[in-house]
Amino acid sequence: MHDAAASFASDWITVDQAMVDRFADTIDDHQFIHVDPERAKAESAYGGTIVHGFFVLSLLTAFTRTALPQTGQGAVEVNYGFDKVRFLAPVPVGSRLRGHFSVAGETAKAGGVLRSYAVSVEIEGADRPALAADWLVLIVGG
Repeated sequence: MHDAAASFASDWITVDQAMVDRFADTIDDHQFIHVDPERAKAESAYGGTIVHGFFVLSLLTAFTRTALPQTGQGAVEVNYGFDKVRFLAPVPVGSRLRGHFSVAGETAKAGGVLRSYAVSVEIEGADRPALAADWLVLIVGG
């Protein structure tokens, strides 16, 4: 069990255009605001390309590697879902992001522990986070 008051921050990750383009290919979302820097600069309110919201959400897994203590040997963490996800600010391509995690609670569930995290993704230099979420992770084994 984790201390419910514990809070963890990840290392920074820079999201470049090549990463966004690969993600666009993976999910088949090639909207110009994500993949066409010249058009996005000329035609959008963002001044350039922005990162897909679902890409930012998917980075939570990467952020956990440097933010959260590793589970015990033999334990497996399984994505259980989200109680809430909000995309709060656009993320310009080239931004540095990091995840912030706080343990919101733990309950016994299905032979393991269901842990809830309050999560936010910080955009370096921005006033608002990119997203806020309540993330559920099932820890089994170990």
